[in-house]
Amino acid sequence: MSRAKDIAKKNALRIKRKRRVRGKISGTAEKPRVSIFKSNRFLSAQVIDDVAGITLASVSSKALGLTANKESASKAGAELANSLKAKNIDTVTFDRNGYLYHGVVAAFADALRDNGIKL
Repeated sequence: MSRAKDIAKKNALRIKRKRRVRGKISGTAEKPRVSIFKSNRFLSAQVIDDVAGITLASVSSKALGLTANKESASKAGAELANSLKAKNIDTVTFDRNGYLYHGVVAAFADALRDNGIKL
C-alpha cells in the first residue's frame, strides 16, 4: 500500500511541475512547442502549435521499435528533427513536461540540437 501512495505522490509532484512550466511557455507556428512524454518502457514527443491547437509532428519510440533509454531517445530525437526540417521548422520551445532535465529527456533534447534544431 505504501508503494502505491509513493507513486501517486511522485505523479502529483510531476503534474504540479508541469503546470508551473506550462504557464510560462507556449508554442506558435513560427516557434512550436516540443512536448515530451516518457514512461518506463517508451518515449514520445509532439510538436505543437498552441495558437492553432494542432500537432505539427510527432515521434514515438514504440512505433520506431525502440525503448526508453538514452540511445533510443537520441534516435527518436534525430527522427523528429528530420521531420521538422522537412516542414521548414528550425526553432522550437522545449517542454520537459514536468520531468527532470537529465537522462532520457536531456538525451532527446541534445539529439534535437545535434541535428540542427534550435531550442
